[in-house]
Amino acid sequence: MSHPTENSTLSAEQFDPALGKKLSSLGFGVSALGLVISAIGFMTSREQFAFSWLFGFMLVFTLCAGALFWTVLHHATDSEWGILVRRQMENVAGILPVLGLFFLPLILFCAPILWKWWDVAPGVDPLLDAKSAFLNHTFFSLRYVLYFGGLGWVAMVLSKRSVAQDADGAAKHTFAMRKAAIIGLPVFAVCLTFAAVDWLMGLDYHWFSTMWGVYIFAGAAGSSMSLLVLIVTGLRRNGYLKAVTTEHYHVMGKFMLTFVVFWAYIGYSQYMLIWYANIPEETIYFKIRNTESWHYLSTFLVLGRFFIPFPFLLFQSTKKNPKILCGVASWIIFMQIVDIYVIVLPSLHQTGFSPSVFDLASLAAVGGAAAGLYFRRLSASCTFPKRDPRLAGSVNLHN
Repeated sequence: MSHPTENSTLSAEQFDPALGKKLSSLGFGVSALGLVISAIGFMTSREQFAFSWLFGFMLVFTLCAGALFWTVLHHATDSEWGILVRRQMENVAGILPVLGLFFLPLILFCAPILWKWWDVAPGVDPLLDAKSAFLNHTFFSLRYVLYFGGLGWVAMVLSKRSVAQDADGAAKHTFAMRKAAIIGLPVFAVCLTFAAVDWLMGLDYHWFSTMWGVYIFAGAAGSSMSLLVLIVTGLRRNGYLKAVTTEHYHVMGKFMLTFVVFWAYIGYSQYMLIWYANIPEETIYFKIRNTESWHYLSTFLVLGRFFIPFPFLLFQSTKKNPKILCGVASWIIFMQIVDIYVIVLPSLHQTGFSPSVFDLASLAAVGGAAAGLYFRRLSASCTFPKRDPRLAGSVNLHN
């Protein structure tokens, strides 16, 4: 995939601290505005606030978790192509430990609203009684701690080792990151799968799908790679990461194409199997999302998440064109927003699409804080792993 050279003449670069501080403050300012509006929603319409906040939180969570997946995969496979862009994946994934704090309002104040099993007494619902070993307050809260503990640990270990290698260039850090990534792969898979089951499938504890974790993973991986394309392009336009070439865009575009197809495959497989089996506990999910105006949004999701980006990503020439690829990346992230919205909000508005200002406020609150944290991390280290032994191979990448 690449032709390594012994040394790279690439000069180290650091994001302008003053600009980083300005952008970070802007992100936190947007978050503060979103928090104020969300607080009003919390006081005036607790139910709407709960679902809106879960929507905003899950969108940012999937983007950060997806970035962690790409970081872990990079080290576990000893990949060389992405050395130049890896630091940005690390920066996004590094938001995960702090992101856990944004889940606290849901578990502390909104759990009975979101997860209907929360206040159901034993003996009322035989199905819930059968699941009580898993669906109980103590274990649910413990799992929340384990999810962010596990994902946060993997993200912090990889990030710390990567930054430490900038100082001494020692190969021991590469080996340590590879070992951490091999451990991190199953940790990531378990945490993301069960978080999706707890927080999203748990909105209706009667419903179940054995493909749910994979479906959420497909959306997270595709949208986070799209986010990476936008971040890298933004940095290049401001004079950073000039060593990133169309060859790197080509690889990122191929991964985007992979997960556009994979998302469609998993989504169709889940729908087809549930439709064919015709079990009431399974079909209720799609029945609600094909009711009234939700039907149009669900149809738009199918068309927009697969049929629109697929032809653009199919050709090598478009994947090597940063402008076109950024357009497709922006569209995929937009469709991720639609996807999470269609997953969460129909549980509240079952009779049809009913948007609220608190939906946007939650995005601003959680997304703004994540952006602020990202720019703070961006300014704290080199924009790429400047002394990674495989850097020359990434600089001289050829597909």
